[in-house]
Amino acid sequence: MKVHVKKDDSVYVLSGKDAGKTGKVLKVFPVTGRVIVEGVNMSVKHQKPRGRYQQGGIIHQEAPVSSSNVMVVCSKCKRPSKMGHKVMANGDKVRVCKACGAEIDTIAAAKK
Repeated sequence: MKVHVKKDDSVYVLSGKDAGKTGKVLKVFPVTGRVIVEGVNMSVKHQKPRGRYQQGGIIHQEAPVSSSNVMVVCSKCKRPSKMGHKVMANGDKVRVCKACGAEIDTIAAAKK
């Protein structure tokens, strides 16, 4: 499954209990099509102490959300927008904001 977001992208949550929040993508799971976003979809984990020095207790951690429920926030226009792809003159493929046309980042050299 192809995921439209990458690690360290700033994203806006479209639906669910955390709709309207923004955060940074911490991890992407392309096989399941899910992402972990910083501060979004917090879950509670009860952890036993393992070993002599590790403490047990209640841990709050982020749980994965579907990548279809997040939208990339453009760094130039500062709002969630769709992404397009564009091949530059030198052969690099670039992710582009469809709202303002700003380059988000370079993907790789496109095949000729």
